[in-house]
Amino acid sequence: MKYVLFLAAIVIIFLLAYIVSNNKKRIKVKPLVTMLVIQIVFAFLLLNTEVGFVMISAVASLFDHLLSYAAEGINFVFGGMANEGAGPFFLNVLLPIVFISVLIGIAQYIKVLPIIIRYLGVILSKVNGLGKLESYNAVASAVFGQSEVFISVKKQLPYIPEHRLYTLCTSAMSTVSASILGAYMTMIDPKYVITALVLNLFGGFMIANIINPYDVKDEEDIIEVQEGEKQTFFEVLGEYILDGFKVAIIVGAMLIGFVALISMVNHVFEAIFGISFQMVLGYVFSPLAFIIGVPAAEMVEAGTIMATKLLSNEFVAMMDLVKAADSLSSRTVGIISVFLVSFANFSSIGIISGAVKGLNEAKGNLVAKFGLKLLYGATLVSLLTAAITSMML
Repeated sequence: MKYVLFLAAIVIIFLLAYIVSNNKKRIKVKPLVTMLVIQIVFAFLLLNTEVGFVMISAVASLFDHLLSYAAEGINFVFGGMANEGAGPFFLNVLLPIVFISVLIGIAQYIKVLPIIIRYLGVILSKVNGLGKLESYNAVASAVFGQSEVFISVKKQLPYIPEHRLYTLCTSAMSTVSASILGAYMTMIDPKYVITALVLNLFGGFMIANIINPYDVKDEEDIIEVQEGEKQTFFEVLGEYILDGFKVAIIVGAMLIGFVALISMVNHVFEAIFGISFQMVLGYVFSPLAFIIGVPAAEMVEAGTIMATKLLSNEFVAMMDLVKAADSLSSRTVGIISVFLVSFANFSSIGIISGAVKGLNEAKGNLVAKFGLKLLYGATLVSLLTAAITSMML
């Protein structure tokens, strides 16, 4: 039965992408099939094999150690603020982002990261039917984040046409930055975080290939990465420490605002209609939850969490998933977990368009113009990842 549901989900997701396609006659079928097979292989490897278990255990253990090192610095500055046995979200989940950001900065400084990103991008371009720039951008987005990645290609930004810019932005919204992977792993099972990270990379190419098909000419297929001014090692450390802290503060501020706003709207809806706003959204999203493999008895609750992620952000939705985990099957928890690991939400439209506008106003306005279509595509990427994961659970 789950294989029938999987095939139905793939067809529906591809059709949802096809109906908004820019050019329905030029969709490249071969790259789609190739990447779908690659996704299925990776999902099986990561979720159903001993090799995958060892790989995920190693990554999870690495992040456990990194988070313990981060805790040393956090406890030095904020020790004694929390009650005995308490686990404040900001201290335990968000502030470790600062330390992870430092490690990314070091890898960037010693030139390891740029080499990996560039060559991975070139290899991926042979598979996905897109240009080297699009492939580079997808890998770089998974490291730097959805706004910072555009700084690295700002020299090319003024010359990137709309169709290629859409693909770049879809990749940025479909992935998550490496600096917050540890934060996710404190809330959901690391195997789902890693699985989503890998599958979303290919899913972004697939959905972009359907919604936004095009060919890249050889003379256009270049990567010109902006290096920036030469900095000393300690200047880089300082910059990435501050960047990590800014991310933690921004995420914390957004959580305060969104959680408070959702609470208020829920109470207003309950007072007027006798049902919370989130529950209403749960019914709206329940068909999507069902087609990606969530059991019928749990699709409303799962749909509520999916809708919360779309309207607020993945952290708010993950907190809801943690609270609801005991009442959901392990299958549903796995499916929804991978769905949540992306930046596909309304606030990301503003983040991405704002980042691009800061570098090139005209291109930033263009991103804002197709913002809703961008969110639509990124959400389909999350649904595709969830559908593939459901087949393996």
